[in-house]
Amino acid sequence: MSTITSPVLEDTKLRADIDRSLRHPVMFFFASGAVWLAISLLLGTMASIKTHAPDFMSCCSFLNYGRTMPAHMSALIYGWGAQAAFGVIIWLMSRLSRQECKKSGIILAAGHWWNLMVAIGTVCVLSGSGTGVVWMAFPQAIMISLVLTYFFIGIWAVIAFRVRRGGHIYISQWYLLAALFWFPWVVISGLMFGQLFLGDGDALMVTASTAWFRSALMFLFFTPVAAASAYYIAPKVTGRPVYSYHLAIFGFWALAIVGPWTGMDRMMGAPIPAFMQFLSAGAAVLLVVPAIALFINIIKTAASNKDALAHSPSLRFTVAGAMGMLIFTLMGAVMSLPSALKYTQFSIAQYGLELTGLLGFFSMCMFGAIYFIVPRITNREWISAKMISLHFWLFIYGIVFIAIFYTFLGGFMHGYALEQVGESIMASSGRLYPYAIGLTTGFVFLLFAIFMFCCHLLFMWLRLGRRSNHPTLLSSHSPSMPHGPEGDLDKLEPMDSNQVAH
Repeated sequence: MSTITSPVLEDTKLRADIDRSLRHPVMFFFASGAVWLAISLLLGTMASIKTHAPDFMSCCSFLNYGRTMPAHMSALIYGWGAQAAFGVIIWLMSRLSRQECKKSGIILAAGHWWNLMVAIGTVCVLSGSGTGVVWMAFPQAIMISLVLTYFFIGIWAVIAFRVRRGGHIYISQWYLLAALFWFPWVVISGLMFGQLFLGDGDALMVTASTAWFRSALMFLFFTPVAAASAYYIAPKVTGRPVYSYHLAIFGFWALAIVGPWTGMDRMMGAPIPAFMQFLSAGAAVLLVVPAIALFINIIKTAASNKDALAHSPSLRFTVAGAMGMLIFTLMGAVMSLPSALKYTQFSIAQYGLELTGLLGFFSMCMFGAIYFIVPRITNREWISAKMISLHFWLFIYGIVFIAIFYTFLGGFMHGYALEQVGESIMASSGRLYPYAIGLTTGFVFLLFAIFMFCCHLLFMWLRLGRRSNHPTLLSSHSPSMPHGPEGDLDKLEPMDSNQVAH
């Protein structure tokens, strides 16, 4: 009997040691990221209101549209997106590599410095000292500091993989390693060709480099982290292996091959080589392939345990994120077609598409991971299932409003108005009024959702959650799962046995 239980007890102790070693840095990344997400959505709401009520907050010159919009996107990307990704990366890599983190103090210090740089960069943008480059609005010194800080955070995940126990490499680790190496390549390349080595007369190069940077950061960093989270959460919660390991590997290599070629379709008609424009448009269409692979794997894995899907907040957010990726890539494929680009290239549709990807796909997967990880590193359960459910549905409503009113309806209507020769810019912008109202409504839904999420996360950080062997579920316990899908199952099963190994 002791020979059977000893490995299980050893794995349980190892998991607890890993969670304890990463408690402070992971919780810090999640909590500070959630605050930045709230700030970003607040700035986005202000910018949205400005589009249909220009006199709103006119007494504060630093809150004009030209400053709140880049500040909103910068806080969303570097405040929320990057930090949520960092927390998931270091925890998942340590768990899958079965290695405690020996340098959590360095990671925590780097996290504080990252937040300081994001705060200074946001203030610079709001004060008018930003670069004006989309997705790289922070001053050059801030961006360089963020890149250097990243190495103090990401290097420990690489080391954990290098000294991992056992010979298994899980599909989640494939995605995490790719994201760890792609992030500095994308950001450094974007800085070099978008800011550092270009003069005032290189506006075309700046625009082209920025277009590639935005797409590459989305598909080569945010997407792999979200996919890694989904491939970990779905098997863990359901207690079933990934539906198809070969399909998962195929999706990984499809993303790795196609992802770097996207972005230049936004430059259609510009004086750059034509093959780059059409090759990028084709790549945008082909991105549907890895999205379908991820969607099928996650849906099939979740469907193998329908009780878990009905009860688990982690699994529900993860499935919604996988569905969001499929919708996001399908929207991007349609908008990259030459026949559609004439309506979307210079319209608001691109901004709506970016929000759909960052919020409807990436953020949903991150929420699923956070709802799974936080109880394990705090030894507490979430306080309220109703708050989690409200967070889910309000966030879904907000994303739907943005996707429908600002990406498709508003985006194509705006593009159509711009195509009319006899219509002025002011008249075409005037047609956006009802769609701008829809965007503001979507942001209001998101703000309410994030307010509840931030409060809930704060309670967990203060360790006010209840001590229990039963997880916080979205509905009553199922008879077939007396302990719930996220409670004792993780403590009793051999570590990560539900992951399909290579």
